Amino acid sequence: MEKETKEKIERTVREILNESDMKEMTEFKVRQLASEGLGIDLSEKSHKAFVRSVVEKFLHEERARDYEKSQVNKEEEEEEEDGDKDCGKGNKEFDDDGDLIICRLSDKRRVTIQEFKGKTLVSIREYYKKDGKELPTSKGISLTDEQWSTFKKNIPAIENAVKKMESRV
Repeated sequence: MEKETKEKIERTVREILNESDMKEMTEFKVRQLASEGLGIDLSEKSHKAFVRSVVEKFLHEERARDYEKSQVNKEEEEEEEDGDKDCGKGNKEFDDDGDLIICRLSDKRRVTIQEFKGKTLVSIREYYKKDGKELPTSKGISLTDEQWSTFKKNIPAIENAVKKMESRV
């Protein structure tokens, strides 16, 4: 299938999905509407597979957007409840190395954003005090953008696993 044809199909399928009631829409209906709109027979096996991949990608993006919205709402509610001013409030604080401190998890642990060898890293690490300075220990982890994205996407699964474990105790 040509690149131009793929782009037309993807654009059309996304338009249909954006305008549809997702509780009523099926992949078959999407393919049928796209076929009519484009004047292309999309019942061929390779076309079906491509339409399915576009639909799955769209649904994945929608779930991610919904999750992000729910997290923002949840964070706003939690901030209102406990008035935590250390995390996510926009109060920019930098450490001695110039790394942005996002959140202090405890007296000894914090989340920072840092540059290392040209890459941005999210670092969750323990610190110790020496001569009035807070210095990082080897206890911690630094995640690349890609690793951070993967971690973020899996937070719901982690939360569910924690809830299950807590319910067993």
